[in-house]
Amino acid sequence: MAATTSFSVEDPVRAQNVEEINGCENPALEMENGDGRDDQKQAWTDKESEMRQSEKTDAPGEPRALQIGDDLEIHENKVVRAIVKPVDKTGIFCKQNSGIIEKIVLVLLILFYIGFMIAALIIDFERAVALLVIFCLVLVFQLYAFVRDHWGDDVWEVCEPAYEAIARNMYWLKWIAIVILLALLAVFIALDVSKRPQQLISLLGYIVFVFFLWIVGSKYPEKVRWRPVFWGFGIQIVLAALILRVEAVFNFFNWLGEFAQTFLDYVTDGSIFLFGDLYYQHFFAFKVLPIIIYFSAFISVMYYLGAMQWLIFKIAWLMQFSLGTSGTESMCAAGNIFVGQTESPLLIRPYIKDVTTSELFAIMTAGFGTIAGSVLGAYLGFGIRAVYVITACVMAAPCALALAKLMYPETKVSKFRTLDGLALDPPDQRNIVEAAFVGASAAIPLVLNIAANLIAFISLLAALNGFLGWYGGLVDYGELSFELICSYVFMPITFLMGIEWVDCFKCAELLGTKIFLNEFIAYEELARLIVNKNNGTYQKEDGDGNVNWLNEKSEAIITYALCGFANVGSLGIMLGGLGAMCPERQKEMAKIVIRALFAGIFVSILNASISGFFYLPAPDCEKIYTFPEWEGTVEDSSLYICCENTTSNGNASTAEYQRCCDFDWSTTEYTLTC
Repeated sequence: MAATTSFSVEDPVRAQNVEEINGCENPALEMENGDGRDDQKQAWTDKESEMRQSEKTDAPGEPRALQIGDDLEIHENKVVRAIVKPVDKTGIFCKQNSGIIEKIVLVLLILFYIGFMIAALIIDFERAVALLVIFCLVLVFQLYAFVRDHWGDDVWEVCEPAYEAIARNMYWLKWIAIVILLALLAVFIALDVSKRPQQLISLLGYIVFVFFLWIVGSKYPEKVRWRPVFWGFGIQIVLAALILRVEAVFNFFNWLGEFAQTFLDYVTDGSIFLFGDLYYQHFFAFKVLPIIIYFSAFISVMYYLGAMQWLIFKIAWLMQFSLGTSGTESMCAAGNIFVGQTESPLLIRPYIKDVTTSELFAIMTAGFGTIAGSVLGAYLGFGIRAVYVITACVMAAPCALALAKLMYPETKVSKFRTLDGLALDPPDQRNIVEAAFVGASAAIPLVLNIAANLIAFISLLAALNGFLGWYGGLVDYGELSFELICSYVFMPITFLMGIEWVDCFKCAELLGTKIFLNEFIAYEELARLIVNKNNGTYQKEDGDGNVNWLNEKSEAIITYALCGFANVGSLGIMLGGLGAMCPERQKEMAKIVIRALFAGIFVSILNASISGFFYLPAPDCEKIYTFPEWEGTVEDSSLYICCENTTSNGNASTAEYQRCCDFDWSTTEYTLTC
């Protein structure tokens, strides 16, 4: 008979467990040979586990030993509780009355801002005008929102009969408006172009480009819906006219550009801290690329605060209302003003699978034809004039939608006719610090991508030029290069954009570099030309006929023409980024991406053409007066404008007045009367 284990009464739990186990003569052996009775084996294992646990249990009457994860028993200190209790009650009160407290704090902040603004305006009105502009803009939007929320339905009831009457007669009203606008445009051209007839070249180029893209580039030229086309181009033209011809609007955008430049210059502190005081010796790597990280962090903070979503939604509503484009493509085009070609589609990521092919084409075109806000900062880091780059970003959005609907007309009913139902995802970050961190981290792949592409493309360009030089040298033409080929291929386009003939070949080089390599290389070369012009010691052309600097008009036009992501290298970026969001439509994307790239290239070219038509020369006279020599180092028209203003409004005893009168104007086409 098998031996049994006996326990005293003092350990009843273990005794009971073992007694149950002793029901088998040999539990382990019986489990192995017990005809596969797994349930008995499991029962024996569970009993043994309970037995071990019971051995760890404290004896009756003693406190149980704490295990990992148990709550600690902490005795309250009455003194501490007396101190903490008022704080807890205050927190509960604030939570219960949070709405009232927020309103009180908001009112106090507004009163403080108004008081500070009034004091600043009294001290120096011109210096503090920015505070007044911001206050007025916020006030207008808040008043609009207040009226909409409280009396929106009443206003609509009053306006609805007029709206319905206009809708019933829209066909005739549309043609009447078109005739009036064409008449006004004809009068403007007759009065304005008579002073500067060369501007007609830019207007002719604009018309030629649009006609060519419709007849040759359109997928279905006979199915084009002209409303989004005319409205898109119309908004682009109006923006160009306001910015380049209305002094107040130009000054506002110029101030905005200078403000952006000042804001971006703060990256210098980070560059000095990380790379030392001699960071400028590697200017692009240690100044331009850090701007992308800095500005990306700023954009991320704006997203966290909700400012970007609000602004994007308002711009999208305006374009959707005027152009009649769908909510998805309008939202994406508006987002492209601020973010890049792969980030903007994230705004509509849940809806990409359901958009039509025409809408998908518009999304691609907007991505190719615009630039990201972070990259805009890098362009300004080169020394490119900020007002041109900022206005190019704004003008590109409606132009991209118009060109997309011209080259790939909508032939299906969209699921997203309005913005209703489209929701922007809320930010994932929990605070501003995390938002800035996420934005800076997100810029790292972009910075590395730009740096790697520049190394690769500049090296490949050098290799290509080496081969072309060798190939041309076989027939005694060693000057053959990629830039020279581009200058001849793209010269007709640059001429039709309105660029001065002497600058056409150089600007054609820059345009070809932008399309086949990337815009960074082109802008870097443009920055070199700008530095040469501002230096005041370089002749217009060297002994070999190479242009050392561009005049003001050519500089403005080519700045618009280079402002966009449309280059061959962006094809992979677009397909990779957009395809990852909707893998089931990658084949469809691949079929239309080349046409979208073509459209994106001409978004920038059309911006340049219309800017050339409205451009008015505005030379920097203070800088020109500092040049040691004028002949050959400054454009004749710019010098004449400065000297005419000086002699007509200035003091005859000033050095500038005398210098203008002493200049030999017989070498130019102008005559100055002193």
